[in-house]
Amino acid sequence: MNKEHWNNIYEMVSAKPIINAIGSVTMLGGSTPIPEVKRAMDLADSSYIPLIELEEKAGEFLSDFIGVPAAYITSGAGSALTLATAAIMAGDDDKLIEQLPNTDGMKNEILIQKKHRYWYDRCLEAAGAKLIEFGSEIKTTEKDLEEAINAKTAGVHFTMYEQNTDPNALSLEKTIEIAHSHNLPVLVDAAGQIYPLENFGKYVKMGADFQCIAAKYLGASQSSGLALGTKDMIRKISKQSFVGYEGRRIRGIGRPHKVDRQEMMGVVAAVQNWLTMDHETRLSNIEEQSMTLINILSKCPYIEATMIDNIIGHQPFGVKISIKNHKLNVHDLVNLLKNGSPSIWTRVVGENDFIEIHMFGLKAEEEKIVGEKIVEIFE
Repeated sequence: MNKEHWNNIYEMVSAKPIINAIGSVTMLGGSTPIPEVKRAMDLADSSYIPLIELEEKAGEFLSDFIGVPAAYITSGAGSALTLATAAIMAGDDDKLIEQLPNTDGMKNEILIQKKHRYWYDRCLEAAGAKLIEFGSEIKTTEKDLEEAINAKTAGVHFTMYEQNTDPNALSLEKTIEIAHSHNLPVLVDAAGQIYPLENFGKYVKMGADFQCIAAKYLGASQSSGLALGTKDMIRKISKQSFVGYEGRRIRGIGRPHKVDRQEMMGVVAAVQNWLTMDHETRLSNIEEQSMTLINILSKCPYIEATMIDNIIGHQPFGVKISIKNHKLNVHDLVNLLKNGSPSIWTRVVGENDFIEIHMFGLKAEEEKIVGEKIVEIFE
């Protein structure tokens, strides 16, 4: 591949760009802002504005547009989780807000199903909370949650992944019912639950006190996200945030979670675009890209390539790649692609014996480059 394929700004610092065949992963940049977002960010850059006011007004606009009680723009879904956790522990008390992450004297335990433990629950602990598991790796019951609630419980966390709902986990409906019967808030990590559109804000509408969304999935910048929730929850999140720190002069833990005016207006533009765009065309284009890759890989007798037919969430379709009757395994293929020219990043998730290729991070025609390079490796 010649250099002209890349925007060579990275050469100035001797960094090497790659082809992202993994998808919307943070370590590779997370997103490519769409034109509507870039325009909004450029326009927002034309003047200064008090950010405490912009956060409030942008949140009001988004809550009306989405149809939820309240909204708040954060520096990512993980940031929203941390701020929400701080909010349910410290609440409105400025003394407690400044005390965090020291939680002495506060309710500081967040209950989480053992089946729901995941890489990003660390964001809850960052506020000073202690995670308490309930249920088992096999099943979670209503009784498990009831018995886990105690005088130190601050709230209940729920990890939502509609693409692969676990029938043996305690449902969100039951979680909300039980938690609210004990006057406990429910926090939902729904970072990627943006399609079908009825899932956008769905969990707050079901009764959860909070849910987060990663705005990068909507075509906003990577360092932006949304907190949706009750008016009380979002008000408390605001008090923990960087505008609370700077605008109210209360030294909460949210100071590093800064969002500038360009990112705020970029999120507004991204949400507007996502909720009004033609998703049939979007899905059709991604399916076509996936089929192009499958057709190229069909030339290789050692590769089995099949369509991932999921359309729920932030990464629809894609291609599952397995190796058959060859000395190379999928981990070898990941390394060969990564160390090739151009460098193509793929991955094997967990203990699977296949690679998943997603179109989210691929530019036009790059699926052809990926396919041709894989075929070339096996020639």
